[in-house]
Amino acid sequence: MTEQTKLTMRRYRDEGDYWDIRRFLRDVYLRNGRTEHSWQVARLDYWRWHGIANRGDGKLESDVFLWETSKGELAAVLNSEGAGHAFLQVDPRFRTTGLEGQMLSVAEEHLVVIGSTSGRPVVVVSAQDSDEARTALLTRRGYSRRADWQEIERKRDLSPSLPEAATPEGYSVRAMRADDEDLARRSWASWRAFHPDEPDDKYEGWTWYRNIERAPMYRRDLDLVAEAPSGEIASFATVWYDDVTRAVCLEPVGTTPEHQRRGLAKAVIAEGMRRAKEMGALVATVGGGGESNPPADALYAGMFGKGGASTTGWVKYLDGKGV
Repeated sequence: MTEQTKLTMRRYRDEGDYWDIRRFLRDVYLRNGRTEHSWQVARLDYWRWHGIANRGDGKLESDVFLWETSKGELAAVLNSEGAGHAFLQVDPRFRTTGLEGQMLSVAEEHLVVIGSTSGRPVVVVSAQDSDEARTALLTRRGYSRRADWQEIERKRDLSPSLPEAATPEGYSVRAMRADDEDLARRSWASWRAFHPDEPDDKYEGWTWYRNIERAPMYRRDLDLVAEAPSGEIASFATVWYDDVTRAVCLEPVGTTPEHQRRGLAKAVIAEGMRRAKEMGALVATVGGGGESNPPADALYAGMFGKGGASTTGWVKYLDGKGV
């Protein structure tokens, strides 16, 4: 398409839009050769059923904008994921600097947040470091690259042999069980893995996990954990399989502090890849790592390979005072 392609922007309206966006993201992912220039569907679902439902990270009606052709075909979607963060999902057939400039203008008007530490209006946009067109556009519009806000998106072909990772003696890797006790153990493991320095009295319980189970792509047989000899959950990886794109992504992956450095996360990831491959998955993906998380980077490099697409956050303060 050309710069002259007529597109119309509107806000998210209803549930029908949600399912249209899911279909759009699948089409874009395949058009991009199963490369994440835009989100996979699993991330959209996770934002809705965890980010919004559990954490209050925005609303679909106020934080999602759609660009359509005159025939009603989706060309691009702008959405947040956490206050002040804007993500540009663009069909490569319609991608132009003009379109992405419009999307940034909408983000700067509607997806701004007052920074918790700076007290200044700010918006953050992600861009792959290899994306010269977008990084040039962000630079022209006054955004600054934050090298410490970086992650690596890794992908592994599942057609050859899979990585091997032995389960440590005394531990077992299994799928989640359909009972409240297991949900409580899984939730506690998540708290310990991602909030190791927080006091335990800040823990808010486990019922939030019910929303995770509501996500359309959730499968209990792909929600994997490593169980310790004591019965507690020591490590975990939720595996999201999209049988349309035949791609699987792992999110989240974690290990509680007292069980780290034993190869548990590797064992859970390896089992997730094995199960997904048996279901027909062609590729497995994971995000995170990079300079901002060296331990995760080492884990993912070992299981997915050292290569990957580096994505960095670009920040713009909208009070005219610069960085």
